[in-house]
Amino acid sequence: MLNPDVSHAEPAARVLRLKRGEERRLAAGHMWVFSNEVDTDSTPLTAFTPGAVAQVRTQRDAFVGYACVNPHALICARILSRDEAQPVNRALLERRLTTALALRRRLGTAPCYRWVFGESDQLPGLVLDRYGDVIVGQIATAGMEALRDEVAAAVRAVLAPAVLFWKNDSAARELEHLPQLAYAAFGDVPDTIEVMEGELTFTAPLAAGQKTGWFYDQSASRARSNDGCCASAEVR
Repeated sequence: MLNPDVSHAEPAARVLRLKRGEERRLAAGHMWVFSNEVDTDSTPLTAFTPGAVAQVRTQRDAFVGYACVNPHALICARILSRDEAQPVNRALLERRLTTALALRRRLGTAPCYRWVFGESDQLPGLVLDRYGDVIVGQIATAGMEALRDEVAAAVRAVLAPAVLFWKNDSAARELEHLPQLAYAAFGDVPDTIEVMEGELTFTAPLAAGQKTGWFYDQSASRARSNDGCCASAEVR
């Protein structure tokens, strides 16, 4: 039984304070904090470990949002939550994934789509592509890298796929001082994946392929140019 006298609240995040007036862009909806916008006299960036969660606050101590910090990058913080009562945790990740999944399912019934597209789904630094029961992910920021295990657990909780494969071999990771590597968070990774797009079915390499296996961000362009002349294809 839990001791009622012991607090089980999440620890308070360290404060990252902005210079005077630098909150205007963030208040308008932008999710990035640049290093030259931070009051480094009162909250030095060197005090933060890469990926640490911080409360972004104004000079007048108004709450702006919870963000993941990377002291080594020009974009030194990326906001994940603007609700002071909702810190960055598993519940937040599951909520973001659930919302993104509902949006994609409205676009069609085929289980092939870009499930999460970074800032567009309020998960900066994270891309998740779905190929039926296989999820291929790519992490581009130190903040999301620090949350990697929590993301994997949230993926399982929301969709319960057979495979989550991290394809973290993009050169862009160097900007965040992250290594390039690819491995399975869980499940057995197939050599190829099957992609259904419109009336077509494609086969694409996974581990040996580019990025996350398929360029879902170009689906609309392909749909406009497709004349329906073929039923299947292979991508190399």
